[in-house]
Amino acid sequence: MTMPRRSWIGLILGLSVVALTGCKGGSKGEAPKPGDSAGSAAVAQKGEEPKSTKLNGAGATFPYPLYSKWVSEYNKLHPGIMINYQSIGSGGGIQQIIKKTVDFGATDAPMSSDEESKAPGKLIHIPTTLGAVVIPYNLPDVAELKLDSDALAGIFLGDIKKWNDEKIAASNAGVKLPDLDIKVAFRSDGSGTTAVFTDYLGKISPAFKEKVGVGKSVKWPAGLGAKGNEGVTGQVKTTPGSIGYVELAYAMQNKMPTATLKNAAGKFVKPEVSAVTAAADGVEIPDTLHVSISNSSGEAAYPIASFTYILVYEDMPEAAKGKALAEFFWWAIHDGQKLAEPLFYAPLPAPVVAKVEAKLKTLKSGDKTLLSET
Repeated sequence: MTMPRRSWIGLILGLSVVALTGCKGGSKGEAPKPGDSAGSAAVAQKGEEPKSTKLNGAGATFPYPLYSKWVSEYNKLHPGIMINYQSIGSGGGIQQIIKKTVDFGATDAPMSSDEESKAPGKLIHIPTTLGAVVIPYNLPDVAELKLDSDALAGIFLGDIKKWNDEKIAASNAGVKLPDLDIKVAFRSDGSGTTAVFTDYLGKISPAFKEKVGVGKSVKWPAGLGAKGNEGVTGQVKTTPGSIGYVELAYAMQNKMPTATLKNAAGKFVKPEVSAVTAAADGVEIPDTLHVSISNSSGEAAYPIASFTYILVYEDMPEAAKGKALAEFFWWAIHDGQKLAEPLFYAPLPAPVVAKVEAKLKTLKSGDKTLLSET
C-alpha cells in the first residue's frame, strides 16, 4: 500500500544519505524487461534472487522525494539491490559522476558541453519525471498572491524592494499588501532548481539575463542564500516578508503558500501537477533527451516546469552494476511513474518514455548490452 503523500515526503526530506533496504516482496510491480509491455511485471522464479548489489547515486534535490520512494519500493521487489542516493544538488551530482565516485548522477540542468568534455566516457541523460519550481512566500495576511513576469523578475533582480510596490499591486486588486521589505531567499549551492528558475527568468526578462545570467550558480543581486531545496524552504518558512524558489513537493509538505504565476498565454496558473503536464504537451524531445519546457505557450501550462535527469555512462565498467542500474531505470520509467503524482510530480509523457526505452537499450558493458530482450 502506498503511504499518504504527506507521510512520505515528511519522512524523506533532508540532506542525509538514504540507504534503503527491505524485506523480500512479491513480483507485483516488478520492473518489466524491454520486451514486456510498459508497466507489466516480470515474474521471478523462487530462489533466483541475485547476489547483493550496491549502487550509489548523488545529485539533484529537486526529485529527491520521488527518488527516495522509488528506491524504497524497488528494494521491496529486489532485496538484493541496495541503492543509496545523496541529495547534494545538481552541481555536486554532475561533478561526482564525472569523477566516477558514484554509479549515477542526477541533475535538473542538462550538462554543458564543457562538463561533458571532462567526463572519461560518454554520459547520457535519462529524463525521469517532470516537476515545477514554485515561488513560496511568507506573508501571513496574504492568502493568495499573483505575480506577472515583470513583478517576479523585478523581485529577484532586487529592483522591487517592498511588498506593496505598484508592480505587485497591479495583479492583486483588493489584496492588502503590507509595507514590508522583501527578503529574497536563493540557493547557495550549485543547483538544478536554480538553473530551471533562471532559465525561465532569462526568457521573460532580458535585463535579468544580462545582469544575473542563467545557470546552476549565479550571483544574485539581493537576498540570503541557503543550501538545497530544504534550506530555502526553511528560510522562507521562518522569515516573515521572505520569498524564494523551491520544488513543488517541498512547499506542499510544509504547507507554504505559493504564488500564482502569469504564463506566456497571459493566464494566471497555480502550480499543480496538471499544469506541469500541460507544460510538456506537444514538446518534441530531441535525441539528447533533454529540452527546456519553461515558459511554455499552452494556456494551461505552469510557466516554470522542467524535466529532471539521471546521468549514467553509456559503457559501464562493471556489468553486474550496469545491469542492475539499467533494470532499475527501466522500472522507474514504467511502474515508477505511478508514484509520481502522489508526490507532486508529473509522469513522463508516452512519447518521452518510448525514447528513453530506446536509449536504455543502448547501455552496455564492453561489448555486452545490459538489457536483454525477452
